[in-house]
Amino acid sequence: MSSTKESEVVVLGWWISMFTARVRIALAEKGINYQYIEEDLPENKSPLLLKHNPIYKKVPVLVHKGKPICESLIIVQYINETWKDGCSLLPSDPYLKSQAVFWADYIDKHIYPGTMIIISSKGEDMHKGVEQLLGYFKVLESELGEKPYFNGESFGFVDMALICYYSHLIAYGKVANYNVEKDCPKLFAWATLCMKRESVSKVLADPNKIYEMIIAYRKQNGTED
Repeated sequence: MSSTKESEVVVLGWWISMFTARVRIALAEKGINYQYIEEDLPENKSPLLLKHNPIYKKVPVLVHKGKPICESLIIVQYINETWKDGCSLLPSDPYLKSQAVFWADYIDKHIYPGTMIIISSKGEDMHKGVEQLLGYFKVLESELGEKPYFNGESFGFVDMALICYYSHLIAYGKVANYNVEKDCPKLFAWATLCMKRESVSKVLADPNKIYEMIIAYRKQNGTED
C-alpha cells in the first residue's frame, strides 16, 4: 500500500452509494490508505459533510490534506493525477482519455436516471423504464465488444464508473423482473471478471440489503403493491 498517512486522506460516504464505492475502488486500485467516515443518510447530514460539500451536500467527498474534492468522477480523476504510482486509471493518450471520460459520463447520465425510474414506478411505466435501461446496457455491451475490460486488457476508468452500479442492478432486477446474466450476458461476464478484484468485491454493497431498502422506499411512496 502507499505510504500516504491515513489522516491525509478521508472519504465521506454512505454504504449504499454507488458513487462512494467508485471512489473507494479507485483508492484501492492505487493502494492508498484512507480514513472512511460513514454518513447517516439521507436525513442526518453531518456538519463535516455540510462543511466540505456545501453546494450539493452529497457524498462522496474526498478530503486530501484538508482540501475537499466532490463528485465521484472528478474525484477519481484527481486520485489518478495526484498519486502517480501504481496502475493508471485513465489512458495517457489524450484521445483515448477523452473517450473514457465520455463513456463514464454516458453511464451517469443514463444508467443512474434509469434505475431511479425503476425505484419510483410500477406497471407499464416500470416496464418502459426497464426497456429503456436494457437499451442503455446494449449500447455499453457494444462498446465493450470482445474486450475483457472497457479499456482493453486493463481495468480502468470506465470499468470503475460502471461496476459500482452492479449490486444495485441486481437488486433492481428483483424488483423489475429483469436479469443481468440473461438479458446482458456480455456485461454479466465483464462484471464477473471485475468482481474478482479485491478492490471491487470489498466495497460493493450487498444486493439483498439494497433490495430491502428499495422495497421499504416503494412501500413508503405507494409504488409497491
